[in-house]
Amino acid sequence: MTHSFDKDYWEQHWHEAPDTDPDTGHEPPANPYVARLAAELPAGTALDAGCGTGAEALELAAAGWDVVGADVSASALATAARRAEAQTLPGSVTWTEADLTAWEPSRRFDLVTTNYAHPAMPQLAFYSRVAEWVAPGGTLLIVGHAHDDDASTAHGHHPPEEATVTAEAIRALLDPAAWDITVAEEHPRSMTAPDGTRVTLRDVVVSATRRT
Repeated sequence: MTHSFDKDYWEQHWHEAPDTDPDTGHEPPANPYVARLAAELPAGTALDAGCGTGAEALELAAAGWDVVGADVSASALATAARRAEAQTLPGSVTWTEADLTAWEPSRRFDLVTTNYAHPAMPQLAFYSRVAEWVAPGGTLLIVGHAHDDDASTAHGHHPPEEATVTAEAIRALLDPAAWDITVAEEHPRSMTAPDGTRVTLRDVVVSATRRT
């Protein structure tokens, strides 16, 4: 089954997602790759492209970063804003409703990250697009769903084919004359789903620094 991943799709997704219901108390944590990078890099400006309900953007703001969280879904951003209001953040976060297939930021960023974001365009073309928003000397962090020929390993949480990638395919997008790739790997990660069950994701993680 294929998905359009347009605004209507994401509005329905986030409207129905358990973490948009304040009565559930479920607030998914930031993925560990962003948390690790937030601790390793000096704080600066960051863009979370396809920020969803804001877990990664808030993780960065908590580490002192000034973050723009951009997403096509107003429902997701409303949840993100509620989460931000409940926290005291050393950095800042600005929520921007944007179609990332057409939106252009007004500046480049010290860090651009995208985490399991699937816009209404080919996945690799999206990664190539957001990479252009990294400032010289800045960092790109892509976290995506690894392509898996055996969907049964995902225990019912396998993403659609068009939303999966390989580390090698992302690596091939990044011109070695312009980028130093520091991480390009695929591995499983166990996490707790909103219903309390444990699931295993197969992640693609690529991190690179734009040469000055």
